[in-house]
Amino acid sequence: MKFTLDDVRSRTYKARDAWWTVFLVDPLAGRLVVGTANRTSITPNQITWGAFLLGLGSAGCFLAADRAWLLAGAALYHLSFVLDCMDGKIARLKGTGTALGGWLDYVFDRIRVLVCALALMWGQYQATGEDLYLLLGIGVVFLDMLRYVDALQVAKVRRQMRRTLKNAYDESASAGGSPALPRRLLRDDPDLDTVLDLDRDPDLDADEIRLRTLDVVDLQEEFRSRFAWYIGVREWLRDHRVRTHLVSGIEFQMAVFIVGPVLGLIVPVTVGAAALLLLFEAAIMYKLWLSSRDLVRALGEIKDASPQVQATAGN
Repeated sequence: MKFTLDDVRSRTYKARDAWWTVFLVDPLAGRLVVGTANRTSITPNQITWGAFLLGLGSAGCFLAADRAWLLAGAALYHLSFVLDCMDGKIARLKGTGTALGGWLDYVFDRIRVLVCALALMWGQYQATGEDLYLLLGIGVVFLDMLRYVDALQVAKVRRQMRRTLKNAYDESASAGGSPALPRRLLRDDPDLDTVLDLDRDPDLDADEIRLRTLDVVDLQEEFRSRFAWYIGVREWLRDHRVRTHLVSGIEFQMAVFIVGPVLGLIVPVTVGAAALLLLFEAAIMYKLWLSSRDLVRALGEIKDASPQVQATAGN
C-alpha cells in the first residue's frame, strides 16, 4: 500500500498542535514520513533513537559555545524535533505504535532537554565566566519538567471533572429525573488534546440520541463570559490547527535551543520564554479554577432536576 501526503495529514496530524509544529515542522515531517513509510522498513522506535542521537549531537555543539557551533547545535536540535514528530506519525499511519515506543519517546525527550540545557549553559559559563548561565540551566530543566508534569495533572483533573458531571447526570437519569445537561459535556472543548467523542460510538440508544439534541453545557462558560474576545481568537487558531496554549513546552524548548543560539541572545530569549511559559501556565490554572465554579453550578442544576429534590420541594 502506497501512502500519500493526504493520508499522512488525515491520519497522523493532531487536530490541534503547537504552532511551532504546525508551521515549522509538519510541512517537512509530513513529506519525510511519506518517503520513509513507502520506501523503507524503518520502525518508529528506530526513528526515536535517531532523534535522541541528534539531540545528543546538538548538546555537543552547544558545549563548544562559539557562534558556528551554536548555529550547528540549533540546526541539529530542530532536525531532532522533526524526527521526534515523525516517529509518532509513522506509528499512527502504519498502526505499529507500542507502549514501549511511547515511553521511549517521552523519556528521550526529557533527557534531550536536560542534556542540551546543561551543555548550552555550561558552554556559555565556561566562555564568559558568568554565573547567570548556571542558574539559567537549572531554570530551563525545572520549567520543562514543571510544564509536562502540570500538563498531565491538568488533564487528569479535567477528566475527573467530566466523570463527576457525567456520573451525576447518569444517577439523576436512572432515578427518573430530567437533567438539563447532556451526556456529551465538553465534547467540543478545543483546549483539550483528548476529548470525549460519542459521535464515534456505533451503539447509540434512543436516550443518547435524544440527549444530543439538547444544548451543550461545558465547563468554560464563566471564562468565555469574562473574555468574549477569546472565542474569536480560539476559532482562528483552531482553523489553523493551532492550540490556544501558545507558549508551552515545545515553544519554550525551541526558544531556548534554537531562537536564542541563532540570534546570539541566549539570556534574554531564555528569560522571555520562561516568563511567557509561566504566564500561560497561570492562565491555565485560572481557567481551571473558573471551570471548578462552573462544575459546582452544573452539579446544582442536575440536583435540582432530580426527582428526590422535586419531591422534597413538593412536600
